[in-house]
Amino acid sequence: MGRGDLTNEQWHRLEPHLPLAGLRGGRWASHRKVINGILFRERTGIPWRDLPRRFGKWKTVYERHRRWSADGTWERILQAVQADADAEGRIDWSMVGVDSTSCRAHQHAAGARRKAPRVPKKRSTPRQHRPDEGLGRSRGGLTSKIHLASEGGRKPLALLVTPGQWGDAPQLIPVLERIRVARQGEGRPRTRPGHPSADKAYSSRRIRSYLRRRHIKHTIPEPKDQRTNRRRRGSRGGRPAGFDKELYKRRNEVERTINRLKAFRAVATRYDKRAYVFHGTVTLAAIHLWLRT
Repeated sequence: MGRGDLTNEQWHRLEPHLPLAGLRGGRWASHRKVINGILFRERTGIPWRDLPRRFGKWKTVYERHRRWSADGTWERILQAVQADADAEGRIDWSMVGVDSTSCRAHQHAAGARRKAPRVPKKRSTPRQHRPDEGLGRSRGGLTSKIHLASEGGRKPLALLVTPGQWGDAPQLIPVLERIRVARQGEGRPRTRPGHPSADKAYSSRRIRSYLRRRHIKHTIPEPKDQRTNRRRRGSRGGRPAGFDKELYKRRNEVERTINRLKAFRAVATRYDKRAYVFHGTVTLAAIHLWLRT
């Protein structure tokens, strides 16, 4: 076992949720060796062709990652690992932080063809396939943005990749709606966070109305200009937004989650041309964070 490879304990947690080998007409290479190769590339950020020989053919490792990113296999594995953690009581639902981070795109990440992905008939296009490829141009050049929700234990619950110039507030609702932790046995998956927290960028009437409609208590500070406008309107401005300073101190948890994700160099800097491949890269990094416990 090399540095950064899956430990035996992590492999035992992950193996039951992997697709069965040999269903595509041929014998697959070892899942463990291939996944270790994908993690090595994510951790170091090297080109696929430069993978060490101990992981096998680089093309096999890349194609496995690309295929599982395209059909949503990584997302299903993430949900399964989260379900195991929830059954063991390892998810802290008391505070769910929402935030975003920008990732500079490498020059090799640009230039993807503007062509719709091939999707089998009678199936909708997976949401990780984006026509804009999740790339946007801002002051820093080509960037992508990762929006995520994390639980109190500094592990991601849901994530979303958008172009770098997109705002934060419009993505809070889509991120929260992606939280879906299945329960062991009977019962619907858990989709409602315990207590979301976010910074001033997420303060808006639409977001507060959405959370109120779902009976979700939240901690989002109100910017000074919004307070001034509300007071100026008098009784028509509505009630002041509730805010707990002590609970807001836990906002650092989501920022520390982002730091743990961006410890993977292929997440901190985007090298993937396709948005769905980069989404799979970030999802696998999130899976590894869950396996560490």
